[in-house]
Amino acid sequence: MSFTAAKTQLTHQGAMAMLNAAIAEADKIGQPQCIVIVDASGELIAEVRMDGAKFLSRKSALSKARTAASIGAPSAAIPDHIRPGIAAATGGSVTGLPGGLPIKIGTDLLGGVGVGSGTGEQDIDVANAALAAIGADKFPQA
Repeated sequence: MSFTAAKTQLTHQGAMAMLNAAIAEADKIGQPQCIVIVDASGELIAEVRMDGAKFLSRKSALSKARTAASIGAPSAAIPDHIRPGIAAATGGSVTGLPGGLPIKIGTDLLGGVGVGSGTGEQDIDVANAALAAIGADKFPQA
């Protein structure tokens, strides 16, 4: 019987590469963003609030990242009918807003990336740019 397991985890270098790629995409589309990257347990690894991004979007970006890491799916996958209840039950830590994507490489769930301050489509595009920077699985628009 084994009491330990090897696991793949996102490094801070990977998180920085993701931030840089996300910033470049946000600059390209002309939409300053709040970008948050968490590990598989929802703990913060890296974040940035770009000049001009809405300051309250940092909180929603964190919730999006934690939701995606928790469920292993995009934050928008939370069904509409349970979004208010689950947000209330978790003090806003779980959200159904678009812009949170899991960081997955094959079957390994490494964490989540959350983006906020643009439209849902812009947030997802920026999050996918972050995923592409480390070769993680990308997610289509809903």
